[in-house]
Amino acid sequence: MKKALISIISMVSVGLPVLTLAATFNPGYVTSLITGGIIITRNLVIFLVSLSVVWFIWNVIKYSMSDDEGGKEKAKSQMINGIIAIAVTVSIWGLVYLLQGMFISGSNGQAPPGLNNMIPLSV
Repeated sequence: MKKALISIISMVSVGLPVLTLAATFNPGYVTSLITGGIIITRNLVIFLVSLSVVWFIWNVIKYSMSDDEGGKEKAKSQMINGIIAIAVTVSIWGLVYLLQGMFISGSNGQAPPGLNNMIPLSV
């Protein structure tokens, strides 16, 4: 019984990749997967930045409203964690745009579209 089970598992593990290779390769599918991953990552990063900013503001309020030193210290450490979370998520955002510029044609190394409106052209 063990030998039969091992031989069936071996045949399936060898046969499935062969069947998969028989399918036609569609490069448009890979591009759509990459584009979908970028869209999901962008939305996730925007959500995480928003969540980090709300967390930071909430802890600033807790810090200013707290009367005891223990509560102030806890809120202070949580504010630092919020700043770190904002920095990490913004750096992930930049990394996504960097990778997009390197691997997907059409971006031409330009700044992300949202940054074009936020950065003033003249002071």
